[in-house]
This record gives sequence, structure tokens and C-alpha cells, in this order.
Amino acid sequence: MSLLDEIEPLKAAALKEFTEADDASSLEEARIRYIGTKGQFTSLMKQMGTLPKEDRPEAGKRINEAKVAIESAFNDRQNRIRLQDAMPKRATDFTRPGRRPAFGKLHPLTQVTEDIVKSFRKIGFAVADGPEIEDEYHCFDALNTPADHPARDLQDTFYVNGPASENGGNIPQDGRPAHLLRTHTSSVQIRVMKEQEPPVRIIVPGRVYRSDTPDRTHNPTFQQIEGLYVDKGVTVGDLKGTVEFVFKELLGKDVKLRFRPHYFSYTEPSFEIDFSSAMTRRMGKEWLEIAGCGMVHPKVFENVGYDPDKWSGWAFGFGIERIAMIRYAIDDIRLFYQSDLRFLRQF
Repeated sequence: MSLLDEIEPLKAAALKEFTEADDASSLEEARIRYIGTKGQFTSLMKQMGTLPKEDRPEAGKRINEAKVAIESAFNDRQNRIRLQDAMPKRATDFTRPGRRPAFGKLHPLTQVTEDIVKSFRKIGFAVADGPEIEDEYHCFDALNTPADHPARDLQDTFYVNGPASENGGNIPQDGRPAHLLRTHTSSVQIRVMKEQEPPVRIIVPGRVYRSDTPDRTHNPTFQQIEGLYVDKGVTVGDLKGTVEFVFKELLGKDVKLRFRPHYFSYTEPSFEIDFSSAMTRRMGKEWLEIAGCGMVHPKVFENVGYDPDKWSGWAFGFGIERIAMIRYAIDDIRLFYQSDLRFLRQF
């Protein structure tokens, strides 16, 4: 049988097998057998060069027509099998109502954090971030916190590489630098100032850790946000104006603030911020402490290489849970961390 005589029988055989294939596996076997790299029809096409020149045009035409028909039959059967595989294995009543997909929500602490960030972005602040496992320099020393400060006691701080020595402050007994779970996000302020020349205008949201016993108002892990503004001629007036703008955006236009003198090692002068509104009165209190703040201590500027005679600035910090608890009238901080959908779906 000549090559020309083989075309039609081979085409008919391929079409028949493709049509009769009832699953993807048998269809693929048929494809390999006929139009695979070593398939029968592929081999036939390779024999074109053995034909006399006068027979080649006719043979080429017929082979191309057969090739198109075979490939078309293969693609058609493949699509039908794929559709068949995608269909439900059991009868489905498509007239029944569908199941509404469940949409997730942001955690209430994330919602509050994003609202705080939006407020500060309006007045030109950028968001900064840093490691949660810190060293003592960034967490305490550079922030002008002396070795005998209560915040450096093991009862308040989680150290991660051994207990403190008796005579060297919080230095592990094996001599390695002490590392800890950061007790505040102020350590990021130090990192930013070490890397960036003034002016600086940042906020730092993030998770912090303190060795607290869990109760209605305390948790070993909580969220905090801090801010830092450094420039020439920055005053307490700038601090008060910024804080007032942000808290009124977060808690309502009726918010009233008061600043009480306080002590923080990294600010001087330092203040506690209380606020009053319908929310606090609903809780049975006229004033409620909400944040700490102050003008950046000159010693902190010296530690990061800033000239305190040239630059001034303020810093603040407050717990995001406190804002969320006030906003949503929640009386137990532990609810945020229990992953109870009955609680979370309310927000």
C-alpha cells in the first residue's frame, strides 16, 4: 500500500478511537498512538520526503487535511471529557437557592489600628516597623532607661536567652548580649533615628510583650502604637495639637483632653493624657487615662547622633486595645485573643 493510500484509513481509525474514548486516560493513549512524537500519523508525515516530486503536492494537501480533521476531533473530544468530569457526580437541583459565601472581617484591633494610621497619614506621618525580638540597647539603653529602672526587671520583661546575672543588670550569665521580647515599640524610634536624618515623622504600630498576669485589663501580649516627630522648633503645643486631632478623629468630636505631669525616662517634660467624653461617662468615669507622651529627652537625641541644641521633638504611645475597648464598650481585654467567632463577628 502506497503512502497516499494509507492516509484515509489512518485518519478513519484515529477519528474512531478519539470518538470512542470515554475518559481522559484513554483519550491520551489514543493521541500518543496517532499524533504523538512517535505516533502512526506523525510517522506518515515524516515519509513525505520519500515520495516522487510530482506526488508531493497532492500528498501534502491530503495529509494536512487529515491532520486538521484528527486534531479537531481530538480537541473536541477532550473538551467534552473535561466538561463531563466537571459535572456533578450526583443529580443537582439547580433551582434550589445557593449557599451564600461567608465573607471574613478584619479583627477589631486591626480595624482600630487602620483607623489610627489613616488619621496620622492625613498629617504626613509614615508607618515604621521593627523586630519584636530586641536587644537591650534599642529597648532600654538608647531610650535613657537606666539599669535599675523597674521596666528592666525580669518581672516585667520576657528575656529570651537566659536569666539575668546578679551583678551585671540584665546580662545573661553566659555573657551574650541580652535579648528580649520588646516591651514597647519605642525601640523602632531608635532604629529609625539611627538610620535617618531629621526631620522624622513616624508612627509605629505593633505587638509588644510584658510579663503581666492576664486579667480584665492586662495581657502578656498586646498591641501598641507610638509616634515620633523630630524637627526644628517642635514644641509641646505641636504635641497637644496633634494628639487632640487624632483622638477626636478616633473617639468623637466631643472628646476633651487633659495633660498631667508624669515621668518617662525618654521624654522631658512628660505627660499622661486623660480624656473625657460621653464614652467615659457611660463607663461611670469622668476622666480616663489613655496615653503617655512628652518631649524627646536630649539624652535620647545624643544617643542616636542628633544635636539636641538643633533638633527637638515629641513622642507618644498608647495601647490599641484601650482604644478598641472604649470605642466598642468592651470590658475584658482577653476577649480580643480568644478567637471566639461569636465575639469577633460583632465588629
